[in-house]
Amino acid sequence: MSAEIILSQVFNGLSLSSILLLIGLGLSITFGIMGVINFAHGEFLMIGAYTAYILQKVFVGQDGGTYFLFSLPLAFLVAGGIGFLLEKSLIRFLYGRPYESILATWGLSLILQQMARNIFGANNVEVTAPEWLRGGITLMEGLRLPYNRLFIMAIALLSVAGMYIYLYRSTGGRRMRAVMQNRDMSACMGIKTRSVDSLTFSIGCGLAGIAGSAVSLLGSIGPSTGQNYIIDAFMVVVLGGVGNLAGTIAGAVMIGIASPLFEFITTSSMGKVIVFALVIVFLQWKPSGLFALKTRSLD
Repeated sequence: MSAEIILSQVFNGLSLSSILLLIGLGLSITFGIMGVINFAHGEFLMIGAYTAYILQKVFVGQDGGTYFLFSLPLAFLVAGGIGFLLEKSLIRFLYGRPYESILATWGLSLILQQMARNIFGANNVEVTAPEWLRGGITLMEGLRLPYNRLFIMAIALLSVAGMYIYLYRSTGGRRMRAVMQNRDMSACMGIKTRSVDSLTFSIGCGLAGIAGSAVSLLGSIGPSTGQNYIIDAFMVVVLGGVGNLAGTIAGAVMIGIASPLFEFITTSSMGKVIVFALVIVFLQWKPSGLFALKTRSLD
């Protein structure tokens, strides 16, 4: 195996890591604060992807391709808004009930997928990349970095920076981290935990929406697009440690790079099996993940 092939696979892995990071951030803070295992999280990625598709239909050929820049914040708002409504109507009744949340969100996942089929059809659709995202940078013979994957990595970096600033430099973020560490003590200190829950779930869904808009640059999208990423995203969360930003980043990079490398060396299915096995072995050693969340009790 040549160095060019290895570097190409690593680069593809980093772009996959960027997608998994955006999805995993939302899953991590949602489970860390509310104790809800959201199996419908992948469908918010699908919502973001279809948001980009709709914008393309409306504006393609009219603005030189800048519509895609608007699809990112719009995907965040649409997915986050739907997440806010679902949190108010369903998710808030599942707090601290992981087994019930698995069943309920799995059913919600099926409902959202069927709604997408009814609206857009069962067949996959294409989102054509703008002209300025076509092509790439050739570093050496056999190694080319496509602009669309570089753009996805830039989106992930900006999103992580935004989340860091929000979590560690804003009042709302400090409240979110306080509830994550100890809900009862936070409530005693006057923090409105229900409002924090709603905002957290909305932000998590919005990040998945941004990931969906980014995924639309890599290929066709359809009602089951989110299911292609959700299992890897869960592995990112448990590997990195629930509710930890640094752990989610590390987990996303490790899973994102390992998956395409093992799939290239072996086969697609065997590569996934190897990654699963390695994660299981690691969790036997560190059950809380790379960076365990530190909590405080009232005692």
